Amino acid sequence: MSKLSNISSRQVIRALEKLGFYVDHQTGSHIIMRRDDPRTTIPIPERSEMRKGTLRKIIKQAGLTVDEFLTLL
Repeated sequence: MSKLSNISSRQVIRALEKLGFYVDHQTGSHIIMRRDDPRTTIPIPERSEMRKGTLRKIIKQAGLTVDEFLTLL
């Protein structure tokens, strides 16, 4: 398993866009990303450095492994 290091919310958004996600809207400090097929909605907190637990939850919601996510960066 690869180590997750300092990854910003902008890097996460760019990686998820490669999988077909798009920015649906923003509510406060959270950017809501959505994919239509299969329908998935993921909230991304806007941070300069994402916490590891939060990042792992986002990766899991997207249906990826950590290694698959890191290749998208």
